[in-house]
Amino acid sequence: MTTEEGTSRLRILLVDDHPVVRHGLKAMFAERADMDVVAEAADGQAALDTLRSGTSVDVVLMDLRMGAGMDGVTAIRAVTALTDPPPVLVLTTYDTDADILAAVEAGATGYMLKDAPPDQLCEAVHTAARGQTALAPGVADRLMNRLRSPVPTLSGRELEILGLLAQGLSNRAISKRLFISEATVKTHLVHVFEKLGVDNRTAAITTALRRGLIRVD
Repeated sequence: MTTEEGTSRLRILLVDDHPVVRHGLKAMFAERADMDVVAEAADGQAALDTLRSGTSVDVVLMDLRMGAGMDGVTAIRAVTALTDPPPVLVLTTYDTDADILAAVEAGATGYMLKDAPPDQLCEAVHTAARGQTALAPGVADRLMNRLRSPVPTLSGRELEILGLLAQGLSNRAISKRLFISEATVKTHLVHVFEKLGVDNRTAAITTALRRGLIRVD
């Protein structure tokens, strides 16, 4: 953290593919005496390049979906693999189980939604900078419900496969995308069907969408 006139300021890297969103966030943080946006990036690869160039930041504020560029989950994995990585706080519009679990499993320190009040978001940035978990209330509820639910829940990999299935990919295409065998894909789908109480792909997708487990872009 830098110090200006005796005030500790958090250095933030904004990662979002929408310039208007970055501009709005930067303006919001500029109004605070304790925060400073030191860099911006339009996708995960640009964020990695920024960090590898030596730019020092206290928190990376990361979107999940960024057009054709490197997505947030892939970027989170890469950032957390760096030497002495900064904490990554996800800021997105998506709150499905699949998105939340993927981000958390990739190493995200926190997960916030873009409709969060400014004060709540700023507090989450401070919390993430301390290395502590910062979760939007709705996200925290979803995670707690997964822990409390007596119903078998889908794993991160199962949700990932189900999401690709919803995009229209075949078992073979999914196996190539995830670098696993087609037999492994089939085994995961058997478990998905059992856990959702369905017996076919269409029913699995419909049930998952209804429960908010996955989304279709």
